Amino acid sequence: MKKQKELRKFRENLKAGDNVVTIGGLHGKILEIRDTTVLFQSEGTKLVVDKAAISQSFEAPAR
Repeated sequence: MKKQKELRKFRENLKAGDNVVTIGGLHGKILEIRDTTVLFQSEGTKLVVDKAAISQSFEAPAR
């Protein structure tokens, strides 16, 4: 229960510019947050995924 609460709070606090990983392993940067979906970019490709598919955030490597 505690882990589910933490994950729900994490997803509610997502914002544009965050680097995230989906449950399928896709890494990308959030471009836009919608009601139940997220538009994010991964290697130049824009994807729309359900918020529930976002599992964690990560630090982007310095370029």
